[in-house]
Amino acid sequence: MRSFFLSSALLLLALPAMAQQSEMFGPYELHYSVVNTTFLAPKVAATYNITRGKERAILNLAVREHMEDGTSIPRTMELKGKTWDLLQSTHHFEFQEVRENPAIYYIAEFKYLNEEWRHFEVYFRPEGATQTYTFKLRQQLYTD
Repeated sequence: MRSFFLSSALLLLALPAMAQQSEMFGPYELHYSVVNTTFLAPKVAATYNITRGKERAILNLAVREHMEDGTSIPRTMELKGKTWDLLQSTHHFEFQEVRENPAIYYIAEFKYLNEEWRHFEVYFRPEGATQTYTFKLRQQLYTD
């Protein structure tokens, strides 16, 4: 059972790295990816209560604080966000925190249509931060 969870976590962590990007907000580096849920193995999706489907995706976010000594450490964060399409149909995210030492990341599901442009706006405040940052993304999504 332990090996199942370890392999599931490694798969879930490795998958976003394929399309992962990042952006700096002061000393905080926000890593983000948008992944179609069909790329997740059924057991992994079930472990994290993610519904698989060709028109379903997850937004995956993680933040690391860059320290003065050159190291970086993962941080928890408060999140609030939404996505919308060109017709302004909006979906508010319900983020799920996932902790796999030492990684801390947040995932949220949403639906989309093939070749649809989605807009994302997320407000996040990393643990220890004195301000809330705004992350915006526009991405075209495809079914597989």
